[in-house]
Amino acid sequence: MQMTQTLELFPGHVVTQLLFKDVKNAAELRKSAMAGEIPGALINPSMVVDPFQVLVATNKALHLQKAGKMKTRTLYSEIIFNLSPTNNISEAFKRFGISDSDDAVQIPVDRVSSLSDTAKIKKLYKVTPQEDASGSLLDAVICRMATKDVL
Repeated sequence: MQMTQTLELFPGHVVTQLLFKDVKNAAELRKSAMAGEIPGALINPSMVVDPFQVLVATNKALHLQKAGKMKTRTLYSEIIFNLSPTNNISEAFKRFGISDSDDAVQIPVDRVSSLSDTAKIKKLYKVTPQEDASGSLLDAVICRMATKDVL
């Protein structure tokens, strides 16, 4: 599965998201990504509600890179960090980066929601039952991603 989109705020930049299932070499991929050998962010798709979530994180990462205010060392790690509702970098990588045992990998797809673990997502982002009833899970997630630096 592949999805490509030009970023509205940065028209010279295109984001391609890919989804891979039945992955057998997640440990090797993770090591290669950590060594900077993979030009992309390897994301755990079980924590992604919608591809828009990744686009928001990518837009923010690119903005911070251009402003010289990234909190991580690379644009790709900044994308993973910006998916998190907290400012803890290591926690962001544990929750949103791939682990050695993962069998699905998203590389920043429209069917990603079929792999989402909504219970884990609601718990991590602290979505209240009232909020869940009045809006979408994606709205709650995006709101927390966008405001984590403010709160």
